[in-house]
Amino acid sequence: MEKKAFVTKEQIEEIVKTYPTPFHIYDEKGIRENARKLKKAFSWNKGFKEYFAVKATPNPYILQILKEEGCGVDCSSLTELMLSDMVGFKKDEIMFSSNVTPKEDFLLAAKLDAYINFDDITLIDFYKDIADFKETMCLRYNPGGDFTLNNEIMDTPKDAKYGLTKEQMKEAILKLKSYGVKHFGIHSFLASNTKDNGYYPKLARILFELAVELHKECDCHIAFINLSGGVGVDYKPTEPKNDIEIIGEGVRRAYEEILTKEGMDDVKIFTELGRFMLAPYGHLISKVIHEKHIWKEYIGLDACAVNLMRPAMYGAYHHITVLGKENEEAKYKYDVTGGLCENNDKFAIDRMLPKIEIGDYLAIHDTGAHGFSMGYNYNGKLKSAELLLKENGEVKLIRRAETPSDYFATLDLTPFKK
Repeated sequence: MEKKAFVTKEQIEEIVKTYPTPFHIYDEKGIRENARKLKKAFSWNKGFKEYFAVKATPNPYILQILKEEGCGVDCSSLTELMLSDMVGFKKDEIMFSSNVTPKEDFLLAAKLDAYINFDDITLIDFYKDIADFKETMCLRYNPGGDFTLNNEIMDTPKDAKYGLTKEQMKEAILKLKSYGVKHFGIHSFLASNTKDNGYYPKLARILFELAVELHKECDCHIAFINLSGGVGVDYKPTEPKNDIEIIGEGVRRAYEEILTKEGMDDVKIFTELGRFMLAPYGHLISKVIHEKHIWKEYIGLDACAVNLMRPAMYGAYHHITVLGKENEEAKYKYDVTGGLCENNDKFAIDRMLPKIEIGDYLAIHDTGAHGFSMGYNYNGKLKSAELLLKENGEVKLIRRAETPSDYFATLDLTPFKK
């Protein structure tokens, strides 16, 4: 099944009259519709809340849209907390999940009265000397071993730096109870970008069974279970697409079979989705500025890995649409590259596409999460603008492009000025 861009060549030609390429553009209509689908899929749980992973798309205009749709935020750093506070997220609308956490980060999280999710048992005593404990605190669980689904290894928690062992979870709860904590949350993330509707239900069963065990052995109240992220998107047109209704129903069945059966039907379900919430609703738009004919055929863009690191960093696939040529046959093989002094600065390798010419505009799909946010400034390249395609068809600048002045802003150049 072919992926379709949510913008046309004609729209982009009009937009670039004001905002030159490259830029990331986000689809407000798609974002809102997806947030509502998620909320509906988990509406069976009265306390359900999505805590959007700010790291995926840290832009206040995007966060505001999600806030209006009833989402909270998942923060992992001081600046993400600051950004969320500016947008107006308060108290239990903020989940603070971090690791190797500096004192300043915990201080702000406590000041904002956010949910705090401890990644390690040693952080409890570290936190004790920084701020008071809330009545409700959260612990991140790492079961170790391999995480399998349908006899396939999805990821290896034993190799992950995150979370507490089961025995540490029990020890941590008893310690927190001695500090006056009355209610507990359980959090876990076991696999990334899964395209199997069974991931969340299986994770839920693991955490629900753990919750029952902790409730009985530690005589504690489990207030919420945070399934975190991991629900993926179909970057390739040939990949399966997650069905959030099926996923929600699978979690509901596990909830009733395990928690409801034990009289624990007041447990709230939280999620911390980033990729699922935003990735399909962002494109990186770039213009073809060069072509090269040597041992392979190369197409050179005005964007590079600074604007989208995932292909260079992970070899990740991002679908490409040549705008205006959607109906032409993809019979030409290209490497689509940026201009960094790195040979891995390629958006696509040996990709079959329609005939591309200088001046064409390419839409690189699924950049709405972990796209702009992973940018950097190698080679002195500058980060792009971010635009929002509003529901009424208007385009709004939600982050201007960087300039050389931004690049030099942290340097004292006084001694070098002539």
